[in-house]
Amino acid sequence: MNTPSTFKKPAIVLAIATLAITVYMWLFLHAETQLGVAILLITAVAATILSRRSGATQQLEQSAARRPGLARLWALGGILALVAAFYNEHFALLMICTVLLYTTACLGLTLQFGFSGVANFAGAAFFGIGSYTTAVMVTHTGVPHLLVIVLSGLMAALIGSLLILPVLRTRGHYAALVTIAFGLLFKTFIEVNDVLGGPQGLQVPGMKLFGLAFNDGFSLFGIDFSFYVSYALLSVAMAAGVFVIVKALERSWIGLSMDVVRTDETAAATFGLHIARWKVVAFMMGNFFAGIAGSVYAMLMGFVAPNNFTFADSLLMLSIVILGGLGNPLGLIPAAIIVLVLPEKLQFIQEYRYLFYGVLVIAILLFRPDGLLPRKTRLFFQRGEKA
Repeated sequence: MNTPSTFKKPAIVLAIATLAITVYMWLFLHAETQLGVAILLITAVAATILSRRSGATQQLEQSAARRPGLARLWALGGILALVAAFYNEHFALLMICTVLLYTTACLGLTLQFGFSGVANFAGAAFFGIGSYTTAVMVTHTGVPHLLVIVLSGLMAALIGSLLILPVLRTRGHYAALVTIAFGLLFKTFIEVNDVLGGPQGLQVPGMKLFGLAFNDGFSLFGIDFSFYVSYALLSVAMAAGVFVIVKALERSWIGLSMDVVRTDETAAATFGLHIARWKVVAFMMGNFFAGIAGSVYAMLMGFVAPNNFTFADSLLMLSIVILGGLGNPLGLIPAAIIVLVLPEKLQFIQEYRYLFYGVLVIAILLFRPDGLLPRKTRLFFQRGEKA
């Protein structure tokens, strides 16, 4: 069968797509008027519809499937290009950092919900555990900040281990209620705990790495860079590293075992899989990822308070996971942009942002239940192989 010439050059297809998306995001983050944002949104919707009807979307998907490594490199290059383009613009860099850190936390939720079927409605609580652990350690100890990030993730995983027994003993809605209760308890605990600042919260010193104080900014070749550039590069590295780990797990026998547990626990037990083991692995790793993301977020913002880690924030994270496509890590960044950046650009929906999230999730469940980028069916045989 003859393959169309466009399919023979996936590198060109990926390069064009990355360039188009990067330029669009540059324009979107630069837009300052409500009219400009609205025009860009209409353009995005029209381009999405036209690309689907013309087959461009399918061509891009096939190119990414044929050259996954190249696709990820182009995506990384596009993000770094945006960081470079906004080298001295605080707001745009802050938005990029926020999207990447929430993406990192939502990769943990994807591991739990999408891979192993573990319900976790307390994502913001584990994010907050990482933030508060960092606030205390950076303020009162001399532990290197890079190690603080790791320890904050471990603390989130350790505290999350207290939920393992009730989560394993319950299923579905009951397991969800366990994590909801934990999230509410966490917020109440930090509100009434004067050591942790109570409802006023805690100040958090900035990140320091190898003697470089991130909050001081820096100059290079006579050009002054925003201090957010350092945080943006750290956020890129963290999100990329966690993404690689999650994708490696997905392709491994561990990911296959989690898939079986999520799909049918009875069948998994029949085939001798240890159901509890894989649920524990997914739950602990997911909470660790949320913890390290929360750690960097605390130093980025310079302040943590109970109101940053509410049940509504947990639902925000879940809306990103559902909107992006349950179980598909690739959909998290576009979903995070829609959920986090769009309300910041459209000021008139600021007061109704949680209503916006709710309507958005309902609309996705009704009209595109698999999300923006549905997870592809796992292939058990290589090309040309027959069962």
